[in-house]
Amino acid sequence: MRKLKLQVQITVDGFIGGPNGEMDWMTFNWDEALLGYVQALTDPVDCIVLGRKLAEGFIPHWAGVAANPEAPDYAAGQKFTATPKVVFSRTLRESPWANTILATGSWPPKSPSSSSGPARTS
Repeated sequence: MRKLKLQVQITVDGFIGGPNGEMDWMTFNWDEALLGYVQALTDPVDCIVLGRKLAEGFIPHWAGVAANPEAPDYAAGQKFTATPKVVFSRTLRESPWANTILATGSWPPKSPSSSSGPARTS
């Protein structure tokens, strides 16, 4: 059986976003221990699962980072951009993003890199 990993930033009092969905509170310096932990968590990932609202910010942000070799997070941008993505949406009918498929019905959807099987999630 495959693994599904959840990575989420959350405040001590249980909030993920601000009152209007903003995520600007997540600005802090990553020390080497935190960076190493997150890299160990994300390195083996071969499919990223997102909701539409998060995808609308996440995918363009990391694509921009991946396009700039001078960016401090360039390696992460390359990883997140190259990794196939599944976006859950009730409103989108086609994906506006490369390397991304929509999940609008049953799970698991077919992988964006292969039409012959479910997406790998671990």
